[in-house]
Amino acid sequence: MPDSGSANHSLVENTEGDLSVWPVTRPVPAGWRPTGHQGSHASCLAEADRRGRERLPGALAPPEGNEGTLLELFSRTVKRHPARPAVSDREFSYTYTALNRRSDGLAQALLARGVRPGDHIAYLLPRGVAPFVVLLAALKTGAAYVPLDPAAPDERLRLLIDRSGASVVITHPEMTGRLDDLATARVMEYVADDHADPKPGPAAAATPRQAASVLFTSGSTGIPKAVLLEHRNLVQFAENPALPALTPQDRVGHVSNLAFDAFHWETWCAFAAGAEVVTLPTMPDLISGDMRRELKQRRITAMLVPTLAFNHLAHEQPETFSSLRILATGGDVVSPGSCRDLLAAGFTGQLVNLYGPTEAATACSAHPVTDAEHDGSVPIGRALEGIGLYVLDDNLDEVTPGAVGQLHIGGPGVARGYHGQPGLTAERFLPDPYGTPGGRLYATGDLAVRGEDGLLRYVGRADDQVKVRGYRVEPREVERQLARHHHVRDVAVLVGGEGVDRYLAALVVLYGDSSFADLREAAASSMPEYMVPSAFISIPEMPSNDRGKRDLGRLREIVTEHQKHRADRVAPSDPVEIRLADFWKDLISVDEVGLTDDFFALGGNSLQAFRLRRRIVKELGVEVSNREILVTSELAALADLVRSKTGPVLSEKEDDLV
Repeated sequence: MPDSGSANHSLVENTEGDLSVWPVTRPVPAGWRPTGHQGSHASCLAEADRRGRERLPGALAPPEGNEGTLLELFSRTVKRHPARPAVSDREFSYTYTALNRRSDGLAQALLARGVRPGDHIAYLLPRGVAPFVVLLAALKTGAAYVPLDPAAPDERLRLLIDRSGASVVITHPEMTGRLDDLATARVMEYVADDHADPKPGPAAAATPRQAASVLFTSGSTGIPKAVLLEHRNLVQFAENPALPALTPQDRVGHVSNLAFDAFHWETWCAFAAGAEVVTLPTMPDLISGDMRRELKQRRITAMLVPTLAFNHLAHEQPETFSSLRILATGGDVVSPGSCRDLLAAGFTGQLVNLYGPTEAATACSAHPVTDAEHDGSVPIGRALEGIGLYVLDDNLDEVTPGAVGQLHIGGPGVARGYHGQPGLTAERFLPDPYGTPGGRLYATGDLAVRGEDGLLRYVGRADDQVKVRGYRVEPREVERQLARHHHVRDVAVLVGGEGVDRYLAALVVLYGDSSFADLREAAASSMPEYMVPSAFISIPEMPSNDRGKRDLGRLREIVTEHQKHRADRVAPSDPVEIRLADFWKDLISVDEVGLTDDFFALGGNSLQAFRLRRRIVKELGVEVSNREILVTSELAALADLVRSKTGPVLSEKEDDLV
């Protein structure tokens, strides 16, 4: 029955029982049928949520497919490379045969404890070989594995376990205390030697469309969403020929958080090739130490490095990656400058930019970076084999090359949906009018443009468009334009202020001693006036969160702090104050300077202070000592010092100073 609003949408269903919403004005895509409910978009989503929650688990069993399972993938590698190392840490190293045997033993123990196909098994374990034993064991029971982040607060761990639907949580004996009072799941301790010699026993069989993994991702509201990936989703990714080809001789560095989707590249792509997964410290720990030495000592040949870590290391320490044969990066916007720095330093391996949300099994496109001359942006490339990438308008029609639209993903990499959230699944996973009958498209919320060369470029988020002074602006487009400048290593553009006082703020990581003067001029010459940021803020590095993405919360804090500074700022007024403020802007890359500002609080250091002294001596003709510069760090006080040393001569030179 339609609701009281306009009946402009229909609730539709495919043969697998997936529910979604479709405009009544368009033909229903092949393999889908109307359910009889029509109404507004919101009412159809509410009905999808109601029906989805009423269905019993397994009431609509997914059909058999010929895509293959992760267990079949792993079994083939065990047969081909039984004695090759599969996974190692500083303490243990398991061959493919040993890893297979240990996971068999744990699977039998889980089956004996009542685990059944379709269950979800969570694990909370330290980094090392244990997580690999557990995830394989979970799959061998017919269950899906749910990795948990040991760094997460206990309260959040309990929330994720509850939302995942896990019946069992496997954890290290020293971590059991963190899992007290679980509402639904039983706790099982993992002890490495308990499963080394399994007895023959029954094993559950998996199917390609059976759930394999539950990974959590947060939306704009911060509420965790449990993305349910099937065997076929991960198999097509692990064996995709469009990805850089790993070999049995490769040693893949495992640096990702166990609970994030980059772990699937490190695991399943390595297992498919017969490579060895080498457990390393987390990326923050590697960066704080001697990462190059660690990679060489552990003989790492392939890695997937989070984008922000890549942007930093490729610029500051490009030699870090010199021993790698394959260097993949993904998760955020890749800096063209960092790519140039890496390649200029003589990197000879394959550099690949990967793009893809968790809902599309880690990556759906790839771009080999060979020259980094990409007009201010590194492409996200072309679709992986078998994947459909469509740039669509609001009517779900494909846009012409060069036009911006929302990126939609189709094909075997598209996840089943969000566990326990059928309404949200129906909203984001749509009928696919371009692919196989009954297929689905995942609406990413990402804006993209396809060039005449067929390459896709990321533009920004569909929900990030803002109005500034009456104009609609896409901050990521402003970022792309600013990133073209040779002074810019990385940049983020955010909105500050409220209402009519809204403005664009560019937070910029500059090269060396660069200043904002040239950048502002270049921005004004390449963009309309309303797109040129009103504020340029220098930051030493792009802050990142625990997922290796930009820490938007911290960036917003910086903008808020800058906004407060703008409101409280007392502008320089006389010629000496104005000239000194200009010196500061050039030396420490700040866009605005007030009389009460402190040179060191704005980011200046002693070396820049001594350079400031030289400019004062040379350009103002005033003798000041290094000590005077260091102790007179407020602009107003420094101006008083300069005036006290010039005396009556100042009035004669005022016109020249302005």
